[in-house]
Amino acid sequence: MEGYDLIGDVHGCGATLASLLEKLGYHQRNGVYRHPRRKVIFLGDLIDRGPRIRLAVTIARRMVEQGEAYIVMGNHEYNALAYTHPGPPGSHKRWLREHTPRHNRIIQDTLEQYRDYTNEWDDTLAWFKTIPMCLEIDGIRVVHACWDEALIEELKQRRPDCCMDTQFLIESTDPKTQAFRILDRLTRGPHVSLPKGIAIHSGDGFTRQSFRAHFWAQAPQQWGDVVFQPDNLPGDLETRELTNEERQKLSYYGPEQPPLFIGHYWCEGIPALPTHNIACLDYSAVKYGRLVAYRWSGETVLNADHFVWIKVPKEERALPKPWEIDFD
Repeated sequence: MEGYDLIGDVHGCGATLASLLEKLGYHQRNGVYRHPRRKVIFLGDLIDRGPRIRLAVTIARRMVEQGEAYIVMGNHEYNALAYTHPGPPGSHKRWLREHTPRHNRIIQDTLEQYRDYTNEWDDTLAWFKTIPMCLEIDGIRVVHACWDEALIEELKQRRPDCCMDTQFLIESTDPKTQAFRILDRLTRGPHVSLPKGIAIHSGDGFTRQSFRAHFWAQAPQQWGDVVFQPDNLPGDLETRELTNEERQKLSYYGPEQPPLFIGHYWCEGIPALPTHNIACLDYSAVKYGRLVAYRWSGETVLNADHFVWIKVPKEERALPKPWEIDFD
């Protein structure tokens, strides 16, 4: 083993994923992408939004099941589990994740692409449930959105494999529970609420009442010290002081900690490192950005030269047929 190739949020760009694996030196044998000396770690969010969701899931799942890859859970895999699971008996909810217009829109592409493959979709959901929420392996750490040491210790005490069971899934939709705090922080990361009456109208068509915050500022003072998303904060909110309550709700990952790989934050432009020991690999692939990997080979100080990416074409379906995997 030379190391791991960590791949950010695919979001249904299955043909581009195949292209990236080829670029990294992986080749199909018996329907599985393999490398003689390396393995992949997927950072979650295989599904939703993109044109080839089934292909993305099939590539990743076959690699994981054949020992050629690892994966951690993204918030979109979690959302799919909650969206399709009935509310508990006696609950006022029909589904764990309500079928609101917003939630329907997020998962719409996935459901449409699996519409004629209901058995495959049920089997895929069962597989999602086996995906761990975080991973610590060979000196690196991997989580979809945020590594919060205290919450991960709580998770390990409850679920040593860091996977969820049905009870954990049900609890995780109740904001008052430990399961919710763990799941929300690890797969969605810290958020800071915007002032009442102010919203961000994002480039993906959604309106948000909060902004995504990062977790590596040692002593943040202002909102601008922690904002981590392409959308700018409205007005002069970047200079707004963080309250003690807001600061206490943030996680912190120090420079002395092991290398950490995250996705989730839909960065833009040329991949860069926010700190020497953290790499974000989500570069908005589904918005015609880049599908990004980091080639890790044992270094404790990360190097931006180790990013490898493919720009996602405007029409991913235009890629040639040989990239396809036979589903049969």
